[in-house]
Amino acid sequence: MTASRRANPGPKAAAENRAALIRAARTVFAENGFDAPFSLIARAAGVGQGVLYRHFPTRETMAIAVFEENIVEIEVLAADPATTVGDVLALIVDQLTASAAFLAMIYPSNTEDEQLLGAAWRLLGLIAQMLDDPGKRGDIRADVTATDIVIAVAMLAALLAKTDLKSRQATSRQAWSILERGLRT
Repeated sequence: MTASRRANPGPKAAAENRAALIRAARTVFAENGFDAPFSLIARAAGVGQGVLYRHFPTRETMAIAVFEENIVEIEVLAADPATTVGDVLALIVDQLTASAAFLAMIYPSNTEDEQLLGAAWRLLGLIAQMLDDPGKRGDIRADVTATDIVIAVAMLAALLAKTDLKSRQATSRQAWSILERGLRT
């Protein structure tokens, strides 16, 4: 009698493995912090550590992949003509609340990584472009700039990075409410 073996899908599984690793990293880092063992991420993704390291040789490369996915999600929302800056900010705040391990990476001065800087500058440019459109600006004050918004988001990120998981949602809601009052008319 021969034992049944699972077939190795090889390179065909690369994209699926990468996506599973990003999902797992988002969850594991949010629950256990940025220093969580890579083995925990690999296990949560259902892959071996070799697969993890093939896709993401460092924590930073993994964090950048998650950050990049967040930016793409924001860009998709912003492309909808009915979307306002307030809608985009709500999504960003939700992402920050869920992805606490990546909070320090939201503001480009924290790193010299070109990929992360590129994503951060895309976010800044997207917000600036939306602010230039009166229909998308919504009730954001006329004197508020994209840099002002990114600084407010970075302030929230810094607070949430120091907030325990149980309190994060309530703290995020309260802190963003305070910051948002300064941005709106």
